[in-house]
Amino acid sequence: MDAAGLKQSWSLVAAHGDQVPLYFYSTLFLTHPETRQMFPTDMAGQRDRLVTALGHIVSHVDQVDRLVGFLQQLGADHRKFAVRAEHYPAVGEALLATVRHFLGEAWTDELARDWADAYGLVAQVMTEGAQAAEAVHPPWWVAEIVGHERRTFDVAVLTLRPQYLLPFTPGQSIGVSHPAVRSWRYYSPANAPRADGTLELHVRAAPGGAVSSRLVYGCAVGDRIHLAAPVGDRLTLWSAGSGDLLLLAGGTGWAPVKALVEQIAAEGSGRKVDLYVGARSRGEFYDSEAIDKLASSSPWLTVTYAVGSDFRRPGEVVHVVDRALADGDWRSRHVYVCGSDEMVGHAVTTLTEAGYHAGQLHHEGLGKHWYGPAWRTAVQQASAADISGGVR
Repeated sequence: MDAAGLKQSWSLVAAHGDQVPLYFYSTLFLTHPETRQMFPTDMAGQRDRLVTALGHIVSHVDQVDRLVGFLQQLGADHRKFAVRAEHYPAVGEALLATVRHFLGEAWTDELARDWADAYGLVAQVMTEGAQAAEAVHPPWWVAEIVGHERRTFDVAVLTLRPQYLLPFTPGQSIGVSHPAVRSWRYYSPANAPRADGTLELHVRAAPGGAVSSRLVYGCAVGDRIHLAAPVGDRLTLWSAGSGDLLLLAGGTGWAPVKALVEQIAAEGSGRKVDLYVGARSRGEFYDSEAIDKLASSSPWLTVTYAVGSDFRRPGEVVHVVDRALADGDWRSRHVYVCGSDEMVGHAVTTLTEAGYHAGQLHHEGLGKHWYGPAWRTAVQQASAADISGGVR
């Protein structure tokens, strides 16, 4: 298999931009209309996620051994989209047809064999992952909403009771979908595992967000939603050892941080934790009662609120990371950053410039919304495995 040829051919295809996913989906849905149900009704959010990341991974198949574990997990996770083994050949056919179309005369019999072999290997690993998961957990859990509180106009706190135990680690994310919406959105539970198995979600309705808007405005106690298996380990505590921590939370990014604080309290490790919670205005501190309760019952926890805007200083914006750095030197600590893409991006850049190294900074990848069978995270994993390039 000519790995260099695969990479070069994909770079030529990717140069055609938005025309590539348009051709791919048109081909897939026309030749295999049964696959359309796996994707959201509104494809605007899907855009190039599947075809771009899929092409990137396949073209780097010479390093697929670094991604075996992840691809197996991805195969297991895609069961929630009703992806079955027979769907993989359909996707492969559409992918090869797309590559062939945009390469034109550069498409050769040798390239065709290499692309088919490479995709076949990726599909095999994912299929094996899905098969292995069948004996471990279902494609999704059904959960009843047992609590629904609107804390602000666009933020709701939901308490869910899964039909049976959904194990997770604080800092992980779980897929959430409403039966009426063919989309999934990932949220981090805002609690450490509880004896009764209930989960707490903090949801902000995003403009145009089918899932988030439904959860905030269109759900009530007694409704049932679907939950998918937990994913991710970037925000878990295992890599931080037992040392002291600095936690930076913005908006509903407080949810996973709250889970971490509860885990630390339950462990009784004695580590010192400084928590900075930021919001654009005082009215947006939607969970301050719980934050204050944690602070009052945990002598090892120090809490500081950071208000982004102050009517007395028009035009001045205070970022939570700037407030934390102004208060002290935390370079001996592991730092967890949770919030919007903009908040996380600014915080990581600021901390890096201040001398904090990548190994002590913990945060989710940017652009974390999942709308359908989406392979974006695979690209992030590929980057983490030192695969050159990167597509989002």
